[in-house]
Amino acid sequence: MLGDVYNFGILSLEMFTGKRLTDSMFSDGLTLHEFATMALPGRWMEIVEPSLLLEAKTGNNSVETSARRRRGEGKDRIEECLVGILGIGVVCSMESPAERMEMTNVMAKLCAARENYLGRRI
Repeated sequence: MLGDVYNFGILSLEMFTGKRLTDSMFSDGLTLHEFATMALPGRWMEIVEPSLLLEAKTGNNSVETSARRRRGEGKDRIEECLVGILGIGVVCSMESPAERMEMTNVMAKLCAARENYLGRRI
């Protein structure tokens, strides 16, 4: 199960950064995990997959657009959601298995991020 948590963390970081674990930028000791860790929380926009930000800026996502209407501009919620997901990826991909989050906690944090983003309880 610990390997599953690690793999989930790496997959999350790959999806939300748009970088692969095997990307050529990860050499000389730099890893995807370290790349994300160094950017959180203040420099998250430098590492997040640009298409995620583009969709958020243009409002092309109907769920996001309707949520904006319910609560006003959702930029802060988008940031909280992305930082939260990247943070989950970082904790799940810690080198030491003892430092990794348990999957039940991962699920709870992902649900909380989604609820916060949508502005409602699911």
